[in-house]
Amino acid sequence: MEVVHSDVELMEEGYFSLPEVGRIVELTDGRIAMPPHPTHTHQITVGKLYRRMIEYVEVNNLGIVQIAPLPVRLWPGKIREPDILFVAKGHEDRIGEQVYGVPDLVVEVVSAHSRETDYGEKKGEYERAGIREYWIVDPDEGTISVYVLREKKYELLGRWKKGEVVRSETLDGFEVAVEDILG
Repeated sequence: MEVVHSDVELMEEGYFSLPEVGRIVELTDGRIAMPPHPTHTHQITVGKLYRRMIEYVEVNNLGIVQIAPLPVRLWPGKIREPDILFVAKGHEDRIGEQVYGVPDLVVEVVSAHSRETDYGEKKGEYERAGIREYWIVDPDEGTISVYVLREKKYELLGRWKKGEVVRSETLDGFEVAVEDILG
């Protein structure tokens, strides 16, 4: 019997057979994309927010928080690697050894090279995939924007700046001072 693969299956097969490169690699629009290496500021910012989120999630037994690089299949043929992701307890079926399914919350930390992608392309993809909450952390602007999914469309929950406290709807009760992340 002959096995027939779809173009999407072949694209994903190629993606997952890539050698380990120690950096983020995404599959989008039928092509392999390797964004530029993250900056010092990007990594410090990701680390600060990740530590706060994972501590809150673990203490409250809410699910799991992960950090890039870790592939997330938004739909067949669309694989992204968000800077931080959260999968709620009860959605363990979305957790794979090699690739995760659609998380409940994702965070992208904006860099000069990712501004258009994070605010535009990824926001649209995360919305389409049904991710309940999307955080955009923008060190250059000094803001953290949180979008929540309402009737299949993202609505801005808030855009917080230094001196303010950002909050999550998905991680009920989770709050963090903007300057603690972007200070």
